[in-house]
Amino acid sequence: MAVKRKVSKVKRNNQKKNKLVKQGVIKKQAKQFKKVTSVPEKRPNAPKAEYSDEESDHGEDMLGMVEQDDLEFLKQAVAQKSYSILNRVKYTGPIHKAKKRKSDDDDTLENDYEDNIEDTSGKRIKPLLPIKTQKGGLIHKEIVEDIADEDEKEETSEKPDDEAQLESENEESEEEEVYTYQESGIDISKPISAAQLLAARNDILRKKKLHIGTLSSGLLENPEEKIDNLKTLLKLMDEYIPEIYVSVRKLVIVSLLEVFKDILPLYEIKNVLLDGVKVKKDTLKLHKYEEKLLQYYKKFLQKLEKCCFKIVKKKGDTRKINEEDVILAELSIQAMCELLVTHPYFNFSQNITQVLVPFLNSPRKNVRDVVKHAIETVFKEDKKEEITLKILRLINNYLKSHTQVHVDVLEVLLVLDLRNVNLDQGKEQDIKQKKLNAKKSKILQMSKKERKRKKKLQELEKEMLETKAEENRQVKQQNLTEITKIIFNIYFRILKNSENPKLLGVCLEGLAKFAHCINLEYYIDIVNVLNKLLGEEWLGYREQLHCIQTIFIMLSGQGEAINIDPTSFYNSLYKDLLSVHAGRNHENALIVIKTLIDALIKRRRKLTNKRIIGFVKRLATLSLQLLHNGSLGCLGLIKTLMQLNRSIDILLDLDGSVGDGKYQPGFDDPEYANASNTALFEMVLLANHYHPVVRKFAKYIASGVPATGDGSLSLEYGKMSVEQLFEDFSMAEMAFNPAVPVMKNVQPKSRLTRRDFLDDTFQKECRELLRTRQSNEPFWISL
Repeated sequence: MAVKRKVSKVKRNNQKKNKLVKQGVIKKQAKQFKKVTSVPEKRPNAPKAEYSDEESDHGEDMLGMVEQDDLEFLKQAVAQKSYSILNRVKYTGPIHKAKKRKSDDDDTLENDYEDNIEDTSGKRIKPLLPIKTQKGGLIHKEIVEDIADEDEKEETSEKPDDEAQLESENEESEEEEVYTYQESGIDISKPISAAQLLAARNDILRKKKLHIGTLSSGLLENPEEKIDNLKTLLKLMDEYIPEIYVSVRKLVIVSLLEVFKDILPLYEIKNVLLDGVKVKKDTLKLHKYEEKLLQYYKKFLQKLEKCCFKIVKKKGDTRKINEEDVILAELSIQAMCELLVTHPYFNFSQNITQVLVPFLNSPRKNVRDVVKHAIETVFKEDKKEEITLKILRLINNYLKSHTQVHVDVLEVLLVLDLRNVNLDQGKEQDIKQKKLNAKKSKILQMSKKERKRKKKLQELEKEMLETKAEENRQVKQQNLTEITKIIFNIYFRILKNSENPKLLGVCLEGLAKFAHCINLEYYIDIVNVLNKLLGEEWLGYREQLHCIQTIFIMLSGQGEAINIDPTSFYNSLYKDLLSVHAGRNHENALIVIKTLIDALIKRRRKLTNKRIIGFVKRLATLSLQLLHNGSLGCLGLIKTLMQLNRSIDILLDLDGSVGDGKYQPGFDDPEYANASNTALFEMVLLANHYHPVVRKFAKYIASGVPATGDGSLSLEYGKMSVEQLFEDFSMAEMAFNPAVPVMKNVQPKSRLTRRDFLDDTFQKECRELLRTRQSNEPFWISL
């Protein structure tokens, strides 16, 4: 049987303590060492301690063995704690400051080391990356940084953020000044040549370029980790170095533009993270990244806006705008335009449009062109019609407060596509819904259960609409309706108040394009206003064409039921048809062709044969004085009219003995011009045209527009519409389609001398007689 040994009391206490330490009840205490020597405390006016004879003897023996210099060194070491062994020893004697002494033969090695060592107390040495020279060597660099004391840290932490930011900006500006003048190698106190200044400027600019490129490339490689590089780049925009500040700001703007175009998402960032909600680390990291991105993007836009409005002058502003401000402003406007085009649905897009819309009325043409192109691109690519509606509201508000504006403000609206808009759709749906609800209420007398069932069915139908994206279509349709209302509000206001022919021309062009969207109840008022405008003498030919085009678009659509006599509009169009030629106003030929399509083809059932034949003859005459694409448009329109109305074949009959009378091309009314008594003699001239397609169309019309057989057109040209013929064969790109063969060089034949008189004396008498009769005017005759 094993004998149980007794455990001592000390061991049992140690076991209990160890167990409590493992459980975490108590903390483990550090080991306490016995003090070998104890230093007495220093008391004020205390007498010196008296030692026994033996202790004094030992002390004297020890001190006698140590030299005087070593004693001084040990005292200084204890006072300054330069050795780790003496860290815990407190020196109570007087502290003498170490004085630099000249090197003597009696100085020891320790004194030399202590004298020559640098005092780095309160400083920290930070090594930098070595620089490799061209010869292959390395240059090591280091920076000595001050370590702030705890009191200084507390003071800086107590300062507000604004003061700290201002101090940091001042420090950075001072460092930049030192960098530009000292590190560039320029001594300001001495005279400097232009070559030295240029070389120093290029050196500083090269370093700035390298710095900007490094920050930007790091951002593009890893945006989430290097997002703070944006802060450094934004600070570079505020630096003012007289030699290079314009170049640096341009480089920073372009770099930040490309970075934001790349890293910005296509959706709008919304801060939905609530306080006190626990999220995953990745979610929190993403939220912080998006928050910083929005913050820096907002600062960048604010800086761009500040640069943009430096070229804007208000009333009473007599300051002269610097060329540098103009350069930075134009670059900032272009940057904001590109951001709007690439990210129209991101945050602050509406703020960008508020800045850009007033520049559509800028006195600088290049600024207007840049903003106009950007807004037109947004209108074309906007599928939700949200940003388009915001821009139109801003334009409408701007036009309310500014009467004299450039044409570009209105030309932007012509890009919009409003083909599937019906302003009366809402009223029609409301009437239809009321009828269905009344019919349903009569059939069904619903109980409570049926009402609950109906609510559930409505909720289910709503969810089904969401899955089918019907709600998005409805929202888009509502936006389109609102856009159309704003556009016509702008146009009607200009028609009433403005007398600027250019603005009216663009307004009438827009009305002609969007006339199919106008409410039926406004048709009579608009027609009366346009008819009144046609009587104004200051209205140009293009504006008159737009007025007539708008009227015929409305009359050929929903306005067929309106009782309006359009004879005066037909006569105005017929009278001025030959005003278009191959010169500067050849662009009006497309408007003429579109107007004739609405007036002759879409309303052909309400026209007499005499009027149609008169317009066909006038079109054939017009085709002789236009470019080849304009001639093709006229011939294509004649071809379509001949296919739809066989009574026009009378113009192919050369016998003019039968008819109402002689053809009168100078009459303004096609009804009484008697065009049926003439023929299409123009086709003979057009058959020898320089363009091959014009020749084909002329022969095709002269043959009576046959569907097959001799003289028929190929399917390639037969299926093309009138507008396609005008646009596809245009000379906008300065090239023929198809290529026109080059004319051969033919030597002219030698002209034979012709003599009508056998005797020269008779010829002389005739010349003298002519001279006496026409003595007032010079007359030369060659026989």
